[in-house]
Amino acid sequence: MRFLSIANLSLLAAALLLLLFSHFGVAKPSVEWAWVDIAAESGLGLLAAAWSLLVMNSRPDGLVTRLLGGGLAALALASWCDALDELWRLSEAAAWLGWTESLLACLGVLLLSVGLVLWRQEQAVLNEHMLKRERLFRDHRALDRQTHLGNASYLRRQIETEAARGASQPCGVVLIDLPGQAALQQEHGRVEARRRLDAVCHQLLLNLRQRDLLCRYAGERLVVLMPETGLAEARRRALHLARMVETMQFHACDDRLLPCTPRWICALAEADAQALLSALNREIEGRPEAWVPVSHV
Repeated sequence: MRFLSIANLSLLAAALLLLLFSHFGVAKPSVEWAWVDIAAESGLGLLAAAWSLLVMNSRPDGLVTRLLGGGLAALALASWCDALDELWRLSEAAAWLGWTESLLACLGVLLLSVGLVLWRQEQAVLNEHMLKRERLFRDHRALDRQTHLGNASYLRRQIETEAARGASQPCGVVLIDLPGQAALQQEHGRVEARRRLDAVCHQLLLNLRQRDLLCRYAGERLVVLMPETGLAEARRRALHLARMVETMQFHACDDRLLPCTPRWICALAEADAQALLSALNREIEGRPEAWVPVSHV
């Protein structure tokens, strides 16, 4: 309803401006119309109005959302005034109406400026929150919709980026498998399987360093990227993560406590990320034991 209220106010203001220009102004003959100016100003106003609706409808309500949406709405009204000025000629007595365009434009720029400053502060907080879910670059198309972690494509790009740093800055790669996820889904349903996967992801995120990255590789398999970490250190940290997941208390919908004993395997980042992940995937599939404290060579 928040964006509908601003949209309604903007439509009401646009109708009022049209009424004022038609009442106080003298309509110009069509031969005097500057079609290019009318099209450009109307198009700019429509775009600003569309951006305002997009911002208000795609963000949660709050001060930043209202400042950005209101600023764009004011710019849309300023363009509307500019377009009306091309259709009506104002008399000297109605010269004050010509100032409306400048006032609305100044108000829009002011609201947008304050909103962008606050948006920058908001993004700094969100970036810190998302640090273990994304590194170096952001691409919403590469997010897994279920866990909100980076997907396999995003993971491969990150591995290749870390491998390009060379041997002086090794990067550990830990593949974590969650056995029993398919059986859990079959017995308790997809919702319960998703709940456990989300719980495991949160547990891992809580135990990662700020520079580490957690991604979903496929199905019930997750990958932790550990920059500036050698193989021995990555193995030690992987063992700690697996133990934290194993001690996690997860209750199903029937209040039963469901165990979660992950399997894991370590390696160092390589330039061919797909080959590395495929090798780790094959190796962990061939090991039925719960703990896989080995390294891929």
